[in-house]
Amino acid sequence: MPEKLPGGNETILVVDDQETVWDFLIEALQNLGYSVILAENGLDAVEICRENPGQIDLVILDMIMPKLGGHSTFYQIRELDPKIKVLLSSGYVAPSAVQDLLANGAVGFLQKPHRLRTLAEELRKILDKTE
Repeated sequence: MPEKLPGGNETILVVDDQETVWDFLIEALQNLGYSVILAENGLDAVEICRENPGQIDLVILDMIMPKLGGHSTFYQIRELDPKIKVLLSSGYVAPSAVQDLLANGAVGFLQKPHRLRTLAEELRKILDKTE
């Protein structure tokens, strides 16, 4: 019997332009009990945050995307909701590229490809942390 992974019932916005990544994340997160909203690019993500104030508990934000990259998306989302938790995610971005976002309030960085256990544990660690 595999060890049970920690889950939750919060709402998570997944921002990623790769279908293979969404498929994995959406299924994994829903299996852990989360409600999942998908944005295929940064512009959609900002729009979703604007239309659902206070409804999103955490954003998993890909750094490299067309239309609006991770940096701009991060700052626009934080402008709408300075308290929103943003977890950065990327397969090929230099650690220095995420340092300024971490310094400006991003809650962490997950390297792709995602490992389910790491993801599940990281999410709980972030969501259980009270301001």
